[in-house]
Amino acid sequence: MKRLILPFLLSLLITFSYAQKYDANWKSIDSRPIPQWFEDVKFGIFIHWGVYSVPAWAPANADIGVYAKYAEWYGFRINDDSKAGKLFRDYHNKMYGEDFLYQDFAPRFKAQHWNPEQWADLFKRAGAKYVVLTSKHHEGFTLWPSAQSWNWNSVDIGPHRDICGDLTTAVKDAGLHMGFYYSLYEWYNPLYHNNLQKYVDDHMIPQMKDLVSSYEPDILWTDGEWDHPSEDWKSTEFLSWLYNESPVKDRICINDRWGKETRSKHGGFYTTEYDLVHDGKSDKLEKAWEECRGIGTSFGYNQIETVENYMSSEALIHLLIEKVAGGGNLLLDVGPTADGRIPVIQQQRLLDIGKWLETNGEAIYETRTWDGAEDNDIADVYFTKKGKDLYVHCTKYPTSDLKIKGVKKASSVSLLGYHDDVEFKKSGKTITISAPVLTPGKLTQTYAWVFKLENVL
Repeated sequence: MKRLILPFLLSLLITFSYAQKYDANWKSIDSRPIPQWFEDVKFGIFIHWGVYSVPAWAPANADIGVYAKYAEWYGFRINDDSKAGKLFRDYHNKMYGEDFLYQDFAPRFKAQHWNPEQWADLFKRAGAKYVVLTSKHHEGFTLWPSAQSWNWNSVDIGPHRDICGDLTTAVKDAGLHMGFYYSLYEWYNPLYHNNLQKYVDDHMIPQMKDLVSSYEPDILWTDGEWDHPSEDWKSTEFLSWLYNESPVKDRICINDRWGKETRSKHGGFYTTEYDLVHDGKSDKLEKAWEECRGIGTSFGYNQIETVENYMSSEALIHLLIEKVAGGGNLLLDVGPTADGRIPVIQQQRLLDIGKWLETNGEAIYETRTWDGAEDNDIADVYFTKKGKDLYVHCTKYPTSDLKIKGVKKASSVSLLGYHDDVEFKKSGKTITISAPVLTPGKLTQTYAWVFKLENVL
């Protein structure tokens, strides 16, 4: 009888969870658990690509703050009266002339060398598990044939391609999760400035529903929410549709950018950006979260950035370790050129991460934070766990013994990528690891090293 009842109750529970209805309020929306796949994947690729990829310029080395160095804000900055705006405008007038409008760049965004399958292959080789593309940035130009953006989309002008559709196919065929960034607001849309309610009802929400229904993404990553509260954006109304009726209602993940009051308070996962939440430093985030940033100083491609503006492969791998050990994901951005190429230096950084993950990926993917990390405050050492196993990440190779407190007796200790024995001893609840002396050829990877302690939790 028990054998019959247990499967029945389990199926009933699953059916009930899928049948749950989410109301159009934050209490109900926030009660939906984040789909587990998001917390398992750990590493994703952000793509900022659009009309701004044509001028591809920002003052990368100016003392103007983090946000003012974003090349994807070119269309706004050339009309901005700030210190940063003057730098952009002076450059624009010199290169293109005062009468050249931002809209005039659109025919030059041709994507003639774009190969979506090549991109997807690169991302997979980098070890990324999900991809988020800017379907529409703040200038309103869409990378799919949106009915609400006639002649201001990638099918009607420029590439004459459904970029969202073509990349979705390539990314899903590569076995990766696909998502879309979408800007709620638009800098120069007269409807947005003159009649917000009509803009939301007739432009924004139809676009988002079209994007979700047409391409069935696993992530909807909104931005540009800061002008108005979520009530004005009708965010919870849209999200109740997304969770109850959309074709991706059971697997879709959303971020926390749905109104000027929502970051780190509402949504599916919280977001930091260059370690900032708006202008403030991020505190420890208890909910599922994700850090996003570019490899350099910008999300969109900036043609004047030099190697000094780019994080090294070592620094990026350390960043990935730090975020994952802290319970988050890393969404690392690439900024392609207007003709559809990912700059070689960005490709090299991604492939170096992928090479490291070939050896150490088991210490990253599907892991969780370890509560004992706070009692083991060791310089250049981070921790992740999976099941009963503990992973000790060393961003500098240990030159003395590692003492790990608060663990049970280990069945074995190994160094990922190293095939000889690792000496260790147990005393009470402390394991002391003697890092082996490494000689050339003994270890196939560099940048960071991971000890695996099995059956200690």
